[in-house]
Amino acid sequence: MSLDTIPGPVRPGIVQKIRTWWGGWPRGQLAFLAVFVLLTLLLVHNVVETMARIGILPGFGFLVGSANFEIGESVIPFQAGDTYLRAIVAGLLNTLKVSLLGCLLATVFGVTIGVAGLSSNLLLSKIIRWYIEIVRNTPLLLQLFFWISLAKALPAPRQATALFGSVFLTNRGVYLPSFWLEGGTFGVFLGLTAGAVAILAFLVIAHRLGRLTRQTGAIIVVATVALAFLGITLSGARPAAEFPALSGFNIRGGLNLSPEFATLLTGLVVKFAALIAEIVRAGIQSVGTGQWEAARALGLHNGQIIRLIVLPQALRVITPLTTSSYLDLTKDSSLAVAIGFPDLVSIVNTTANTTGQSMEALMILIGTFLAINLALSALMNTYNSRMAMRGMSR
Repeated sequence: MSLDTIPGPVRPGIVQKIRTWWGGWPRGQLAFLAVFVLLTLLLVHNVVETMARIGILPGFGFLVGSANFEIGESVIPFQAGDTYLRAIVAGLLNTLKVSLLGCLLATVFGVTIGVAGLSSNLLLSKIIRWYIEIVRNTPLLLQLFFWISLAKALPAPRQATALFGSVFLTNRGVYLPSFWLEGGTFGVFLGLTAGAVAILAFLVIAHRLGRLTRQTGAIIVVATVALAFLGITLSGARPAAEFPALSGFNIRGGLNLSPEFATLLTGLVVKFAALIAEIVRAGIQSVGTGQWEAARALGLHNGQIIRLIVLPQALRVITPLTTSSYLDLTKDSSLAVAIGFPDLVSIVNTTANTTGQSMEALMILIGTFLAINLALSALMNTYNSRMAMRGMSR
């Protein structure tokens, strides 16, 4: 008795793979690519010739030159005479600071407003509806002009009233209390590192044992916080605080947010909190009413229903749209140039004007924003894929 061997499907060769990857209309695509490359080379040739005619050497050597301008606000120390590279890094850090804080605060307020907008309280839901419609349908630049005008109209430090006894709103900025740890720097680092290692080890062990439940996660978080707090305490570090107070004609102490930074952050948070609120509302309403009825039949109240049942399902709708809002917020932070905040765009524009290297400055600007947004998009897409896989496993 003989068995006939049935040959399997023939795997495509390298030529077929390239043809499939290239797609249809290969000659047309090749011609378009050739024209695009030719136009790019022509543009580069004209730019290089123009720069040579006016005495500017192409390249990025200007980055090590001295920047003869000041930066009003910077995360890192900067003074006139430092390199252009350091100035651009200072602008990049300012952009990252306002973007990260904006994404965090817009998410917190957006989720809160989105959930509150579904309230059965007619007055609350109508106020939120009007807020969302007004903010969504007015340009962000116009809103920034409104906020900077409001900031400049605030009272001077001597006439400012302290809110909650330690918060001052003045035309020179917002003054807040600041908190930090004194002494035991090595112990603080050691305690935080031990806590991070502990939580990672606990998560790996719980995942291997198949016991990574909500209760286990809560225990892990509490144990990690306790371990980090113990390390910090044994190091001799102690908490310290500084509160702003009126001294002479100005307010001293505490944390000072400049009017430009406070204006930009407020404008971004107000604008994108409204957008995220609409996304959260749509995500929650995408969950069927049967889920709510089944949860109420089990005796759960509305807060538990939203937290335990609705939001985990709504996140599959909310996350992709929220990612787009984060990307838009990061890009719209470039409007800081209109209100005088020294972000990346403002400093790169100043660099281009003082050096004449406009093309190189534009390439730095495009490459930097592209890198930031691609990294943010990759991070959010990873989280979104995990949420989708978790839903499929159920």
